[in-house]
Amino acid sequence: MNTIDVIRLTRKLISFNTVNPPGDEMGIAKYVGRLLVENGFDVKYPIYKKNRLHLIAEKGLDPTVAPIVFSGHFDTVPLGAGKWTVDPFGGEVSDGKIFGRGSSDMKAGLAAMICAAIQAFNEGKPSGGVRLISTADEETGCLGAKQLTENDNQLGSAKGIIIAEPTANIPAIGHKGGLYMRVSASGVTVHSSMPELGDNAIYKVARAVLKVKEFRFETEKDALLGFPTLNVGTIRGGMNLNSVPDYAEFTIDIRSTTKVIHADLLDRLKSTLGYEVKIEKLVDLSPVSTKEEEPFVQWVYDACKVDPAGKEFPKTLPFLTDGVVLQNYYEAAPTVILGPGQPEMAHQTNEYCYVEKLKEAVKIYKNIMLNGKIGMNKFPEIIANEEQLEELLSRPTPETVEYFKKLDGDIIFLGIAGKIGPSLAEMASRAWQIAGVEKRIIG
Repeated sequence: MNTIDVIRLTRKLISFNTVNPPGDEMGIAKYVGRLLVENGFDVKYPIYKKNRLHLIAEKGLDPTVAPIVFSGHFDTVPLGAGKWTVDPFGGEVSDGKIFGRGSSDMKAGLAAMICAAIQAFNEGKPSGGVRLISTADEETGCLGAKQLTENDNQLGSAKGIIIAEPTANIPAIGHKGGLYMRVSASGVTVHSSMPELGDNAIYKVARAVLKVKEFRFETEKDALLGFPTLNVGTIRGGMNLNSVPDYAEFTIDIRSTTKVIHADLLDRLKSTLGYEVKIEKLVDLSPVSTKEEEPFVQWVYDACKVDPAGKEFPKTLPFLTDGVVLQNYYEAAPTVILGPGQPEMAHQTNEYCYVEKLKEAVKIYKNIMLNGKIGMNKFPEIIANEEQLEELLSRPTPETVEYFKKLDGDIIFLGIAGKIGPSLAEMASRAWQIAGVEKRIIG
């Protein structure tokens, strides 16, 4: 097996120009795929478009236990108008930082999850195995992940999902959804000296923009994501100064919560803006939201060594990720966004990621794969409460089966006699069924 240096791998991934458009993710996908094949992974390259590939890599899968899914994207945003003082594809390392387009968003995250997966199998056996999903065309609205999940039904199941987007290694359990729309109007063009003979499309969209400004969502606050927001981001119209414009358009960006339904919002906007304009839906992505009480979330918190009682938790993010698509595909599997990049550096000129965050992410990811609370090989000598038993029952791994088989004789699950109720007795019965042995509970 190869020993992979995460700094060197990050620099290599940065060297691939995957600015989107056009993306050109084939080269980076093939490079990563070869690396993973050398380390015993089964690799597939679903086609997205010409010169654009996704990558799915799997190892150690168990038909009885769902794997953890780690996901990232290959593409990056353009370099922007600002002048870079470093080579955006050079991966320069200085002052404890790796510079380059995609360093934070999100080739450092990709490198960390690749290295962690390789190391995890070198050092142990992740329960249920690991599946890595790397997508093309995320930056334009998760279009690549959407195409992948709609056309590939071989993505299996997931016990939990880690999205390696930039969070400075602070786990986030949700982000708002996105509903992007183009609003357009048509008119009749004539010479500007005779406007009464034409029909000005800019006036129509101007009236519509003012109506959008006054639009109210009329919804309750989401406990995790807060209130939805709306922004008009672009507006354009007209070809020249001395003509009445016959076309104009603007765009609307709605960031939604679980308390709103996109179809209802679209209907309300059509009714509000009226017949003068046409609304075209560009992106329609639901929010990501996972309960903090989920065992998988607690598992990730433990791996990150964070205190969930801290004022920054539960943490959510302002931007969209492929987690939207994957959580829907995997039937609401608990999803955590967690990556080494600096969120404030995403899409910035002279983008960078801290070297120490990158190294830390490898350890965190490997810990999640190998040593999380769920699926860990250390089991209590006595099951102290219902929550502990329920956690074990929720993941019937081969190790859990052996653990139940080793429990000798009549078992008092609670340290205090007389506390065994019907709920606990039912769960204990499930434990014996999993182990394939007959036991009984005494109080």
